[in-house]
Amino acid sequence: MEKVLAGNAAAFEEIVRRWQGPLVSLAWRYCRDHSQAEELAQESFLRIYQRLASWRREAVFSTWMFAVATNVIRNRMRQRIPPQLDLDSAPAWAFMEDPVAAVERRDLRGRVRRAVRLLPGRYRDAVVAYYFQELDVRRAASILGLPEGTLKARLRRARALLARRLEGLAGC
Repeated sequence: MEKVLAGNAAAFEEIVRRWQGPLVSLAWRYCRDHSQAEELAQESFLRIYQRLASWRREAVFSTWMFAVATNVIRNRMRQRIPPQLDLDSAPAWAFMEDPVAAVERRDLRGRVRRAVRLLPGRYRDAVVAYYFQELDVRRAASILGLPEGTLKARLRRARALLARRLEGLAGC
């Protein structure tokens, strides 16, 4: 980071190589389209590079970087209509013991994903960071720029909204 902050653009290539996969993965969790996720990751890297001077060294670089990327992705996703997921294109499991149960699970996962996508942004972001990105409360709150208590409240509210929307589905 010292080289990058000193103006060595080539050193930033190492950061891109190291974090390309995780940022594409983060973007994919929001858009569910690999090519769009790659574009969002590239846009995030551009914004990260432009804002390097604002990184306060008391914060872990990766946490700051993910916060910038999350903001870029959320802003772009607000401007786009979310694509509908085609459940038929989901990969089939090679050794399904019970095909009916597998189809029901896939259908339930699709309904849950759609329900999460339809949540208001503040709740959707909390769910994606905590459940899909599997971040702990402290890290998810830091990336989203929220106090931990606010994140916990949003997760609780999101679960309540999802429970109402998914009522009656597979024991929800």
